[in-house]
Amino acid sequence: MAATLATADPRLAAFLDKQEIRDVLMRYCRGIDRLDPELIASVYHDDAYDDHGTFKGRGKDFAVHVIGGLSRFERTMHFLGNSLIELDGDAAKSETYFVAYHRLRREDGSAEDFVAGGRYVDRFERRNGTWLIAKRVVVMEWTRFDEVTREWEANEHFTIGRRDHGDLVYTLD
Repeated sequence: MAATLATADPRLAAFLDKQEIRDVLMRYCRGIDRLDPELIASVYHDDAYDDHGTFKGRGKDFAVHVIGGLSRFERTMHFLGNSLIELDGDAAKSETYFVAYHRLRREDGSAEDFVAGGRYVDRFERRNGTWLIAKRVVVMEWTRFDEVTREWEANEHFTIGRRDHGDLVYTLD
């Protein structure tokens, strides 16, 4: 039924395509923040290219590479903002703004937040009916380091996120 509606109305087809692309972007962020290389790899076509500044190569190789760098952080959170997706048949260009927070715990117990703002500039391709990243370039706009001077005492009352498959998002029934 949905495919029939999408075929009948090209605006609906474009909406569904853009939503599938947005879902890919969100899965990428979950994979990064939960240190899940399989989920990260799943957003790239097999021959996809990723330029993350210090890493330039196959997207699926980046999925393994990034875990090593991110594992030194206690926590990360990637937020996506403005996202402009321009469809062209089975290809699409997208520009998605991000802010990424990285909590670093020092040996003395103090903490520092590394915060970065930038854009994911992606080429998506629909192959075999599935939209995935074919090429990604990370465009950095700004970075900063913030000293953590105090942490919220109420944190002990909340479920705390994990950076593995033990996180609630993977285990909630």
